[in-house]
Amino acid sequence: MDELQLFRGDTVTLKGKRRRETICIVLADDACPNDHIRMNRVVRNNLRVRSGDIVSIQACSDVKYGKWIHVLPIDDTVGGITGNLFEVYLKPYFLEAYRPVKKGDVFIVRAAMRAVEFKVIETDPAPYCIVAPDTTIHCEGDPIKREEEEASLNEIGYDDIGGLRKQLAQIKEMIELPLRHPQLFKSIGIQPPRGILLYGPPGTGKTLIARAVANETGAFFFLINGPEIMSKLDGESESNLRKAFEEAEKNSPAIVFIDELDAIAPKREKTHGEIERRIVSQLSTFMDGLKQRSHAIIMAATNRLDSIDRALRRFGRFDREVDIGIPDAVGRLEILRIHTKNMKLADDVDLVQIGNETHGYVGADLKSLCSEAALQQIREKMDVIDLEEDTIDAEVVDSLAVAQDNFRFALNQLTSPFLRDIVDEIPTTTWKDIGGLEDVKRQLQALVQYPVEHPQKYLKFGIIPLHGVLLFGPPGC
Repeated sequence: MDELQLFRGDTVTLKGKRRRETICIVLADDACPNDHIRMNRVVRNNLRVRSGDIVSIQACSDVKYGKWIHVLPIDDTVGGITGNLFEVYLKPYFLEAYRPVKKGDVFIVRAAMRAVEFKVIETDPAPYCIVAPDTTIHCEGDPIKREEEEASLNEIGYDDIGGLRKQLAQIKEMIELPLRHPQLFKSIGIQPPRGILLYGPPGTGKTLIARAVANETGAFFFLINGPEIMSKLDGESESNLRKAFEEAEKNSPAIVFIDELDAIAPKREKTHGEIERRIVSQLSTFMDGLKQRSHAIIMAATNRLDSIDRALRRFGRFDREVDIGIPDAVGRLEILRIHTKNMKLADDVDLVQIGNETHGYVGADLKSLCSEAALQQIREKMDVIDLEEDTIDAEVVDSLAVAQDNFRFALNQLTSPFLRDIVDEIPTTTWKDIGGLEDVKRQLQALVQYPVEHPQKYLKFGIIPLHGVLLFGPPGC
């Protein structure tokens, strides 16, 4: 407080994750350690932070008194309440309290033996103000659905992505700098990257990265699913693409993300459809025509990099290519910790061991593994759960905890798709199942079977086994 020259009752802005901000009143607390601040759960949720996270604080002395504010309750907190919410909840809460509010924030009012959550829909002046005695409070409208509010709370951020630290560092450098500080590139006299192509196997987090970048930078996000943009009607595919780029320029800073780029931009020399050729040409034209001042970045993802037309993979279009590969053991451990952070785990769970045993698994596989382990824990309790009852005994719910054996079961049930392609299947066919061809069978036994079963005898007599056998003959023999 001394460094910022703050006093009790001053207003400050707090900045958390994903460019979230809120406004608060300062109170002194001698018990709070230096370089630390205390805030309640509501403020932490508004900032999208947890205890121990880093936030920045700034003095905000220019907060004006509000002319009016519009707030709406969250639906599941007003169930069964009748009467005027303003008189019972809002009026006593704001009466001569001079509370600061910010658009998009949620606050809790406790009255009449109930706690009701409200969300600030709009303020005048925007985006924040102080609710004074002369401020008009509007609360007309339907309550906000909890699902909508939870969706905004659960927005993807960088801390929701594991195993891709190096790639995220590259992407931040190529996207956040041009979007947040375009003057850096202008002062040096170079053009920032306009297109970034993410490539790698399915399930490694390419789309997740694009959403996280949009949320963290606060940029407008426009998603184009490659197969969906294609149309049989002449000119409609190009029109869909044009609308996406026009929306991006209108709402800059913006990120246009094209998923499954190979579906709409295959190599022109290998495609037989006229639509695909026109789409590639149109996409190239749109990327070349993006205005420098629009601050729009084009991101795309594919798992077939070699299928993309070469014209798109040059400087000025998709001039940066980032490999989003299969994570290593350390990366898998990071991903497991992210997916289990809200799970109730037993004391015997060893995520390090699970990470070491899931070679070849990608993020989507590990998420499926955690879900399967949790389901197995529920299955084990089915004998004490009455499905006909509307409620479940609290002791049963409290006893649920995902154990190491549940993960072990899930590992036996699931196989990474990248391992499925190379899993060796031991055949059950024997020599007895083959009729005739006795001479051929004897030769194969001597050339293939015996060297494998008795290698020491071949070494003893200095015989080098053959490296290959060619079978030839008519079909069906």
